[in-house]
Formats: sequence, C-alpha cells, structure tokens
Amino acid sequence: MVGGGGISWATGAVLWKLRVPRVLTAVLAGGALALSGAQMQAVFRNPLADPHIMGVSGGAGLGAAIATMALGVSTGFFTGFTVALAAFLGAFLAAALVVLVSARFRSATTLLVFGVMLGFIFSALSSILQYTAGEESLKLFYSWMAGSFSGNRYFETALMAVALLIGLILAMANGKGLDLILFGEEYATLSGASTRRILVLSMLSACLMTGMVTAFCGPLGFVGIVAPHIARRITGSSAHRQVLPWSLATGATLALAADILANLWPIPLPVGSTLALVGIPLILVLLLCNQSSNAKY
Repeated sequence: MVGGGGISWATGAVLWKLRVPRVLTAVLAGGALALSGAQMQAVFRNPLADPHIMGVSGGAGLGAAIATMALGVSTGFFTGFTVALAAFLGAFLAAALVVLVSARFRSATTLLVFGVMLGFIFSALSSILQYTAGEESLKLFYSWMAGSFSGNRYFETALMAVALLIGLILAMANGKGLDLILFGEEYATLSGASTRRILVLSMLSACLMTGMVTAFCGPLGFVGIVAPHIARRITGSSAHRQVLPWSLATGATLALAADILANLWPIPLPVGSTLALVGIPLILVLLLCNQSSNAKY
C-alpha cells in the first residue's frame, strides 16, 4: 500500500493493465467506425450507410466462426488473440474482394449490391457452422459477436491505432473527391475527378479500419451511422475536411459513453447492445429534427 494518499499497487495494476487499454480501445474503435461511416454515406449517397454494409463484418464473423466452431479453438490464454486473428483474416478477405470490385467497376450502386450480397453469403456460411457446433464453441462465438472493448492489451490497441491513422490519412486525402461524389458520379467525372480512385481510396480506408475494429471488438453497429450525422450538425457543413475529424471525435465519444453505460450494472452488458441503446434514440432524434426542419420550408 502506498502512503500519503497514493494508490495501492493492485489498483495501479488494474488501472494500467485493464482500464486504460479498454478506454483506448473504445476511443479508437468508435473513431474508426465513424470515419468509415462518413465515407460510406458519401460514396453511396445514403444517410443510413455504415461500414458493415460492405460485408467486412460478415467476413470477420465467418473467420471467428471457423476458428471457434470448425477448428475447435477452446478456452485458454491464446483464445482471444486466435479468434481475433481469424476474424481479421475473414475481414481482410472480404475487404480484398470489395477493393478489387471497386477497382473494376465505377458504379457505387454495383459496389453496394456486391457488398450486401457478400455479407449475406458470409452470414449463411456462419449459420451453417453454428447449426453443427457444440455448446462450448457456440458460447465462445456468441461472446465475440456480442462485442466488447475489454480484453485487449496495448499491442492490440497499437494495431488499431495504426489502422486508424492510415485510414484517416487516406480519408483526408480523398476529402475533395468525397465532396464531389456527393453530387453524383456524373458530376464528379465532369469535374475532372476519378470516381474509381475515390471508390478505391474509400474502400481501402473503411475496410482496413472496420476489419481491425471488428477483429478485436466484435461487430459493432450504429456508431458508423450516427456519428457522421452529428458531425454535420456540429459543423453545419457537408465538407469532408470538417466532417471527417468531427466524425472521429463524435464516434470516439459515443463508443466511450456506451462502454461506461455497459459497465454501470452488476453484470456488464454487451457493448453491442449498449451502442444500440445509445445509437437508435439518436438516429430517431436526428430523423425527427430533419423532418421538422423540412416542414418549415
């Protein structure tokens, strides 16, 4: 015990080994998903587009399902990292397919349909594995699917930070292209922009960040949808030079708030559920505010 109003060694160990990595994980995950969502909404010109629409989460889910149910990964010291690695490989496979398609086709609609269908295929394969799995494997898989910011160490948070940094650089470099494509692919082309380049950079950025977050935290929704809308409200602009940094900050705040809410109860709630509890009311409020604004004109 440390005297003079200090903290005990055990408290310090809990703080630096558990609490700080969890806070960092929440901030990095929320920021990455929000950045991805802002790019998806611009590319597809859809206010409800989010990172998971591209099938990356489905690929990560299939990877985790293979690790836990087909390969029979059991509980142990390396279980969490093994499942995360398998999930990332699945996400990487989905991301590679999406990037290849985005480089081949200019149409955002084609890319959207491909991503959705890819997600359905991965989900179907995961369901088949669940149908034949044992109780212990299903419990481990569902634990990953529920989503969590706990259990990550500084190594995992460092990997997420690198993915976020690369994704942010790609997104900011693509900011003008995202502004142009908001007005449609024809307008962007007539303005001298390469729609193929805009799509590829957006997919690279979003898939990298989403894949890394999903691998270490599970499939988390709503942050990628809500945060960009709040960022546009705060900035009063759709210019991505402003929207992207504010989306990152807003997403990090939402994820951290959801983590605090999840841990207020005697038995911590799944972060995926608390994100829904935080995100859905915000989406409804934004929709009602938009309707009220439109009714005045």
